[in-house]
Amino acid sequence: MLREAYEETTQRLLAACLDFYKDRLISLAVFGSVGRGTPGPESDIDFIVVARDLPQGRLNRVREFQVVEDQLEPWLLSLERRGVHTSLSPVFKTPEEVEKGSLLFLDMVDDAVLLHDRDDFFKKYLERLVSRLVELGAYKVIKGGRWHWVLKPDYRPGEVFEI
Repeated sequence: MLREAYEETTQRLLAACLDFYKDRLISLAVFGSVGRGTPGPESDIDFIVVARDLPQGRLNRVREFQVVEDQLEPWLLSLERRGVHTSLSPVFKTPEEVEKGSLLFLDMVDDAVLLHDRDDFFKKYLERLVSRLVELGAYKVIKGGRWHWVLKPDYRPGEVFEI
């Protein structure tokens, strides 16, 4: 029941984002425990919205997104009554901001599930990121359900490199 609840929620999220952002929506991807397929009854839903013409500043983007949250609220309340206490944890980026990169994207290379991706925009970005990580010899160290990245194993103090 839990897995189905999260799958239904992500499909409703996709529909609401397509309805609200319309042609502005470039990509929508879930990541984190929902992307890995390992959510618990209290897991939030981490996702990224890549859209054109987003307002400046995180708070303005959150305010704009409130329309989507309002649309999903009845569904989220119905899940709560069934013991699934989830919430939405969005990240908002324009395509230009995606191209500038973010360390957050490291968490998406393994577990992002693309719900919508016009012209494979985000898929191609993540593929380029993975290629760069391979060039650097980067690897992920996983211990007890936590992880960190070793981005450049041959790093020397003072050396500058780009991901």
